[in-house]
Amino acid sequence: MAEYLSPGVYVEEFESGGKPMEAVGTSTAGFVGLAMRGPVEGVPQLITNFSDFKRTYGGYLSENEFGEYRFLAYAVEHFFVNGGSRCFVARVAPNDAKCAKGQVPMDAPVMDIAAKNPGVWGDDIRVVITPASKAKTQILEILENGGEKKYRVKNGAGFNPGDVVVYTDKTTSVYNRVVKNQDNVITFAQEYPEDVVDRNLLPAKTISTCEFNVEVKYDDIVELYENVSFNIEASNYLDKKVAKSDLITAHYVGEAGEEIVAPFTGLIAEDADDMGLIAVSLSGGSNGSVSNISAADFIGVDNGAGKRTGIQAFVDNDVVSIMAVPGVTDPNVQLMLVAHCENLASRFAVLDMPRDAKKVQDVLAHRDIFDTNYGALYHPWLEIFDPLDKKNIAIPPSGSIMGIYARSDNSRGVHKAPANEVVRACVGLDCQFNKGEQDILNPKGVNLIRVFPGQGIRVWGARTATSNPSWKYVNVRRLFIFIEETIKANTSWAVFEPNDETLWVRVKRTISVFLNGLWRSGSLAGSSPEEAFFVNIGRDTMSQDDIDNGRLICVIGVAPVKPAEFVIFRISQKTSESAD
Repeated sequence: MAEYLSPGVYVEEFESGGKPMEAVGTSTAGFVGLAMRGPVEGVPQLITNFSDFKRTYGGYLSENEFGEYRFLAYAVEHFFVNGGSRCFVARVAPNDAKCAKGQVPMDAPVMDIAAKNPGVWGDDIRVVITPASKAKTQILEILENGGEKKYRVKNGAGFNPGDVVVYTDKTTSVYNRVVKNQDNVITFAQEYPEDVVDRNLLPAKTISTCEFNVEVKYDDIVELYENVSFNIEASNYLDKKVAKSDLITAHYVGEAGEEIVAPFTGLIAEDADDMGLIAVSLSGGSNGSVSNISAADFIGVDNGAGKRTGIQAFVDNDVVSIMAVPGVTDPNVQLMLVAHCENLASRFAVLDMPRDAKKVQDVLAHRDIFDTNYGALYHPWLEIFDPLDKKNIAIPPSGSIMGIYARSDNSRGVHKAPANEVVRACVGLDCQFNKGEQDILNPKGVNLIRVFPGQGIRVWGARTATSNPSWKYVNVRRLFIFIEETIKANTSWAVFEPNDETLWVRVKRTISVFLNGLWRSGSLAGSSPEEAFFVNIGRDTMSQDDIDNGRLICVIGVAPVKPAEFVIFRISQKTSESAD
């Protein structure tokens, strides 16, 4: 409470009403799969269009080399084609994939260079190293203190302890190392002769720091790192400077101390004429063998924050709401993806069926593996035009389906079942199922994609893969995920507030206003707010023990809208009656 120490008029602000709630996103997708390049460990990368994907992960993969695991690029492309706007991608690579490597060709090992991540793509990287210097000055005076020589320079800025420097008088070059620099007085590791002093306005004798520029080229991508140093104590040290590169890693491998000067003298001396440029082409990159791919590679490993791989990498991501591993129908992978979604309870899995499951019994055999309301199965595969081979190919539907989820969410809302929607850029189906077959598959929770004359190719199902009738519709589960995540994200202000009637009223009002908005937009069923939802909080939801232990318990009920899955018109014959 404010202090009042002198007479006057005081105006204060206080909060008494509910807090506005901002809805969380529902259409950010997560993909896991093989790619030409890109990181295979750490936080999944944000992709906002297919060109962005190609810059980060490369283009389409060939069937000859990658076989059944080549579909990530196609899935991401058709996610955007069908209405998606953003996704995150985690790359998987065979365990025998290798990074391209190169070494600066000097008399002794100096610098190891490698592609940032594995793949043949790294063989196209070219690194050009040229001499540079961040500081240059002249020696004005030699100072002696207790037998130790120090050198007063015109400008000591940029001469850091540990820096290699070169003294030149236009005819000879002498290398040294900075030990200390203070107030334009520099101490060197080795003493210079008396004739290094030059007080002329245009000096012929100078000392310069020895750095180098690193230019990295790959396709149309160019990275430039200026004034890179071998001084491990400096901010421009090689390992630190190149750490931000998206293309390479580079490490100094020479000996410590004075040994650092010898191997690179011809390069880092700015005035050297015999070797002013070094070019390194990387080689030895490998995509690995797809025969070495296993379910474990897609499932990934949890090595802690920033070091997770595969599906596990999405533990670090809290914005993805729909996920897929396109084309991978291994039950171990799909069950782990479902478990991931169920454990986090904030995302929904879109699952592909095996392409060769073209009979009802084969489809049901795969469907019976699952019982989850956090995932849905779609079939058959889609025929699309392949820009790589210039022909039509079949791709798994998961990428297109997640794009349709996003499109439906944006145009209608997450409460709308993502069905009876046209699949864009799809020229056909790998196989077609008729109504009789769908009569068997739909109740089992298999969502078919079908061709309707004059209406294109449409998603014709919206069921989850669950045996629980309360959660059999995709839109109901996703609506509850949306409501739960929005409430969670917008009520953190209540933590550590006094747990009393005032707080209860504010929390109830905040949530009620949000749910009322959903009802008005058609997301909840009922002719009135009272029929659509309730929010209870108070002594009837909390005991004194709950309050004493810091628990605020709010009970919320909502009535989701269900899709009109079966539109039935009952028609009878009306007989006209003669009037008397």
